[in-house]
Amino acid sequence: MKKILVTGGCGYIGSHTIVDLVQNGFDVVSVDNNSRSNQRLLEGAEKILNRKIRNYKVDLCNYDETFAVFQENPDIIGVIHFAAYKAVGESVEKPLMYFENNLMSLINLMKCVQEFHIPHFVFSSSCTVYGNPDTVPVTELTTPKPAESPYGYTKQMGEQIVSETVKSIDTNAILLRYFNPAGAHPSCIIGELPIGRPQNLVPAITQTAIGKLPQMTVYGDDYDTRDGSCIRDFIHISDLAHAHTLALNYLIEGKNFTRCEVFNLGSGNGVSVLEAIHAFEKISGQKLNYKIGPRRQGDVVSTYANNDKARNFLGWAPQYSLDDMMQTAWQWEVQLKKDESLYSSQNSDLN
Repeated sequence: MKKILVTGGCGYIGSHTIVDLVQNGFDVVSVDNNSRSNQRLLEGAEKILNRKIRNYKVDLCNYDETFAVFQENPDIIGVIHFAAYKAVGESVEKPLMYFENNLMSLINLMKCVQEFHIPHFVFSSSCTVYGNPDTVPVTELTTPKPAESPYGYTKQMGEQIVSETVKSIDTNAILLRYFNPAGAHPSCIIGELPIGRPQNLVPAITQTAIGKLPQMTVYGDDYDTRDGSCIRDFIHISDLAHAHTLALNYLIEGKNFTRCEVFNLGSGNGVSVLEAIHAFEKISGQKLNYKIGPRRQGDVVSTYANNDKARNFLGWAPQYSLDDMMQTAWQWEVQLKKDESLYSSQNSDLN
């Protein structure tokens, strides 16, 4: 089997992608130091797959430790790089921490890709690279505007690091620009597991509904949108995970036209924050306790994807609806509450 290194394999997107990769015939090893993740998600992936997944508890900012992983696994043929700090608000408060962690880890990884002649590389990018776009939906040819946060800048710079590096080495790369992942695996054995207060909308909704959070805040209702709240493109986590398997196969089969290609991964539909809340209330039957607060620094007004390129070239198409995202996210949250030790731990992190 073809061996793939997944960095951030204990995280939300990483764990779901490991499941999809293995179910599609790949062998996987993971690197995750659990600084922003929980081992439970990898254990859940193992339960779904009925097999163990090797995880190296390594900090990618340490080059020697990173090098040792590649040295021990000389048969790696591809890397999917998820490991990064990702909270927009925190990046505004701690920009240097974000630049150091997100860029140094990528640089060390690319050094190893070069040293060990890894032919395939997939980079976890983000729609934040588009900044506040002049028009929506955005395509891969939309000119990026200045990022709205240090996190967004790390993704813009990360894309540059990858695209410039592969020009001089024997590696082909894909940059996947995610919109807003949401929901949980259909089994509800794995899902989103924020450390501390959630920075993303859907876990903030479910944690408020279950009682972990007393109330949630909608950051601004005075934007130039149909209901005044920000507009986002939500994509089910299982759809997002499968796109990585398709991206790897696209490279392995030599279908790429250039050394570094870009794909948007979004549903193609713009959903406002208030519309997402109402969708959750309809699906769950729970009335959500929320308030309208001031705008949050770093938030983009409106962004959603044109996903034609991923459909046409990767053969990718979203299979899950917004209702599916809310349903599986809620079932996962209910399941989490049954795990009293984890529920109590999360509650203490929220204080």
